Amino acid sequence: MKVDPKILLNIAAVQLGWFACVLGGANGLALTGTLTVMVVVGMHLALARRPGPEALLIAVAATIGLAWDSMLVALGLMSYPSGSFAPGLAPHWIVAMWALFATSLNLSMSWLKGRPRLAALFGAVGGPLAYLSGARLGPHPAAAGPAGGAPERLRDDAGASPCARLPGVEPCLTWGCGSRRSRHSPSSPWPAGC
Repeated sequence: MKVDPKILLNIAAVQLGWFACVLGGANGLALTGTLTVMVVVGMHLALARRPGPEALLIAVAATIGLAWDSMLVALGLMSYPSGSFAPGLAPHWIVAMWALFATSLNLSMSWLKGRPRLAALFGAVGGPLAYLSGARLGPHPAAAGPAGGAPERLRDDAGASPCARLPGVEPCLTWGCGSRRSRHSPSSPWPAGC
């Protein structure tokens, strides 16, 4: 089985961006991670067959991430050591990680298309694993951020773990960019199935 070089490049670029964000956010160099992701996203769009729809997908994922992680910060469930736009908002490097995640949807995670249950399971398991992995790299080994990274505080006394990424995000985004292209108009904002 031959793997498309674009998929291998995507895997490597996502890992590079993830590590840059996690290590930068944990060590007071948050802008380094965000700038790395901007380069990865720029490279992704330059190589995309249809950069406009990919850019829209990335913007939607970043907006979802900003809303979700800002909610966790505003509720006091999370606090991050660096990179905050303003009080109560998620730091820019966490939002960048959501944009980075979106670059994988039509490439290295395209196998989730048309499999909403598997995508939900992947989100429910992958989110906390990214949390825990990020925590091991940051200065606070007992906690980790929602998309990876190391927050100053993670409270789990609200009855539900904030470290679980929205299990519905992966199925919704993979459905939107998935193989159901025939149900969308030609001007659909979602990329055609890969």
